[in-house]
Amino acid sequence: MKKVFLSVLAFAAILFSSCGGNDRAHQLKVLNWADYIDENVKTDFEKWYYEQTGEKVELVYETFDINETALTKIEVGREDYDVFCPSEYIIERMLKKDLIQPIRKDLIPDSINYFDNISPFVVEKFQQMAPRPDIHVSDYTAGYMWGTTGFIYNPQHVNREDLESWGALLNPKFENRILMKDAFRDVYSVLVLFAYAKEIEFGEVTREDLVKNITPDRIEAVKSILIQAKKQICGWEVDFGKEEMTKGKAWLNLSWSGDAQFAIEEAAETGVLLDYIVPKEGSNVWFDGWVIPKYAKNTKAATYFIDYMCRADNALANMTEIGYVSCVGGKKAAATILAAQNDEEEWPETVNASYFFGEEPIQVDGKELDTHKLHLNPVYYADNSIINRCALMHDAGDAQEMLLDMWNEVKLVH
Repeated sequence: MKKVFLSVLAFAAILFSSCGGNDRAHQLKVLNWADYIDENVKTDFEKWYYEQTGEKVELVYETFDINETALTKIEVGREDYDVFCPSEYIIERMLKKDLIQPIRKDLIPDSINYFDNISPFVVEKFQQMAPRPDIHVSDYTAGYMWGTTGFIYNPQHVNREDLESWGALLNPKFENRILMKDAFRDVYSVLVLFAYAKEIEFGEVTREDLVKNITPDRIEAVKSILIQAKKQICGWEVDFGKEEMTKGKAWLNLSWSGDAQFAIEEAAETGVLLDYIVPKEGSNVWFDGWVIPKYAKNTKAATYFIDYMCRADNALANMTEIGYVSCVGGKKAAATILAAQNDEEEWPETVNASYFFGEEPIQVDGKELDTHKLHLNPVYYADNSIINRCALMHDAGDAQEMLLDMWNEVKLVH
């Protein structure tokens, strides 16, 4: 039976090849996070590419759920993905290891060149990942989505005042009621700020230094906090936290802002109220971005795809679908984004998002908007006062194994 099946597969492969199905020059292989794109945006790319180039391309779309696993496919397996969407620290690691090709932006006609739509805030943050001063990170990647890390919480059971510090993890009121994101780098990056809050306050150390420079002492400090928090933690989750919070099975979830927005919307449909907060000690600001890996075979289509994803209308569609906030917000795109996102009726309180949209007022539908006082979803666009307390996560380098060992030891503690 197995031999017959293999023979059928072999014949099918020959037939598929003879029909041009394996014509790699007309395939675009994309590797992205699961549930991280609007389906219409994805499926419409082939048509858009043909309209712009007169060439047909088949989009071969695959998903992943762990950065390191996806990177291994490229680095060790030399898998020929044309477009990959890793997180910022993986982009940094790939730059160090020469695993990314520069994006050939010159291939795109000026009339459809959308790379400048990326917010200068994102470009500036990405530049912090440069392994050498002569490398311009924006030549190698374009930001896709970004956000912060904080607490999703249920106001029916939790007062917001109790969550103004990461110390909420140690509060016995929340025994067996806290879900912890099973992401050791993200959790370390926020708890190290809590562990060294006094040193930050007295100017002895910066948040940027604490997040970037991982030392045994700092790892031990975070480990101690996590062990003390074990009684409050009811589970370690990668993706089910949104659902657990929606069902009211947990009161708090240390999680990402995008998951928070998803959970808030899902819970509202069932009559459950959820909210999100970034504690006072600060947080990390994280990014996912598009890159063209070293072993890509179709760099032209890859460049067009990344450019296509930088279009303001596609950015809005993706934001609406997945609940994360797009990196698109540059000068040319700001008016389009704000026309859809700025809503005084839905968001009566203002946020200062000048860091993202620029200092100058923006004309939207005949009205001049002050970027320091925008009516935006604060989960999407954190106020400037919060962003000023956030630091970019970096590649852990040689400390990666120490962090993972610490994480596994904490999870084994009873």
